[in-house]
Amino acid sequence: MSQQAVNGVSHRGRVLTLDSMNPNVKRVEYAVRGPIVQRAVQIEKELKEGAKKPFTEVIKANIGDAHAMGQKPITFFRQVLALCSYPALLEDSKFPEDAKQRARRVLEACGGHSIGAYSASQGIECIRQDVARYIEKRDGGIPSNPDNIYLSTGASDAIVTILKLLVCGEGRDRTGVMISIPQYPLYSAALADLGAVQINYYLDEDNCWSLNITELRRALSAAREHCNPRVLCIINPGNPTGQVQSRQCIEDVIRFAKEEHLFLMADEVYQDNVYAEGCQFHSFKKVLFEMGPEYSNTVEMASFHSTSKCYMGECGFRGGYMEVINLDPEVKAQLIKLVSVRLCPPVPGQALLDLVVNPPQPDEPSYATFMKERTAVLSALAEKARLTEQIFNTVPGITCNPVQGAMYTFPRITLPQKAIDKAKELGLVPDMFYCMRLLDEEGICLVPGSGFGQREGTYHFRMTILPPTEKLKVVLQKIREFQLRFTQEFS
Repeated sequence: MSQQAVNGVSHRGRVLTLDSMNPNVKRVEYAVRGPIVQRAVQIEKELKEGAKKPFTEVIKANIGDAHAMGQKPITFFRQVLALCSYPALLEDSKFPEDAKQRARRVLEACGGHSIGAYSASQGIECIRQDVARYIEKRDGGIPSNPDNIYLSTGASDAIVTILKLLVCGEGRDRTGVMISIPQYPLYSAALADLGAVQINYYLDEDNCWSLNITELRRALSAAREHCNPRVLCIINPGNPTGQVQSRQCIEDVIRFAKEEHLFLMADEVYQDNVYAEGCQFHSFKKVLFEMGPEYSNTVEMASFHSTSKCYMGECGFRGGYMEVINLDPEVKAQLIKLVSVRLCPPVPGQALLDLVVNPPQPDEPSYATFMKERTAVLSALAEKARLTEQIFNTVPGITCNPVQGAMYTFPRITLPQKAIDKAKELGLVPDMFYCMRLLDEEGICLVPGSGFGQREGTYHFRMTILPPTEKLKVVLQKIREFQLRFTQEFS
């Protein structure tokens, strides 16, 4: 008898195969790091090995990773994190006193005065208190309770945790979750993984990607035929579409959620990224409470924020929080149990979040530098948002809505019928074919609109506006040239 057979391998096969694995996982798709990015990585390797291409570098405009695109970290944040990581530096005179004070406060809240220790599962208490104070200040004094704050590993972790609590039922009773189309693929991926039902509601592209209550009603009544809709997710400012919801729209959404008895999830990670004139960020919580107790005492809601976006762009630290409103106390106990299983969010990420919600104040030595750096990042993004819209709208076959907020644009591309036929022949979605060609010919990595969802018969791509201004101009010019060439080839 062969050794293999003795070990029970050959005649029984593997325990885990594509056929025997969790079928929900196979349904998960995540376009932001999908096949196009894998191809981009492959091209980068080829360039390193000396392969000749029509370009010298791959520009990854596919993901909102600010520092990878050359954005410089905020000095104060990194000073405090350095002090927390290596407390011996507290003796160093090169560090400002306010940075040292922040670091000492964080370290005192850590077991053994080290950010290498676990924290409480819900997050370090004094940081949750700072988050609550930040929310109160942001919302004009509406109270926030630290007990309703849960620190998390980026916002994604908190979003998935809340969805886990909400998803139940079988067959027609399965939980339905309403998500905007186009959407950020974290939502569709999490719903596939959890076996929930995805309910699409379409944003109005002709109206600057606004949210329309009539469309919410249409999506909801269609979904009631085959599932139990219980959750409504909103991304504001929008990803991938960059729109900023008006206050009126937020009120309408809250009324709709109350009437239809839906749990509201407000993804507000781009709350500092608002550029367009006349646009302003309104938090769902603030509007909810200003609508009075009829709403603020009844509508169940979770809202999310993160250290990865805005002016910080500190994606790698995985800092974030959620605030829950009107959550049943017994469910809250279950939520604490669920977050306990993961032990705690990364403590350096919690420390960073504390600095974001409690930045240098006007009477502190680091204030001037901090404000200068923060303003520079946000005004550069506003400038790049304008530039992107302007240039794209001069290209035949590309139409681009104003980038009101966040850090992406989601332009519509008109593809010639021959290109659509060619894509089908190759077994590709037409906008994936377009983006693959763009990557191979110009070295620019974008995500096809099909990865985010779009109306039947329309094609888009998502591009981040994060590259430095000069590089962004190159990217826009290259896309312009490619679009003209591509259209000519297939017309």
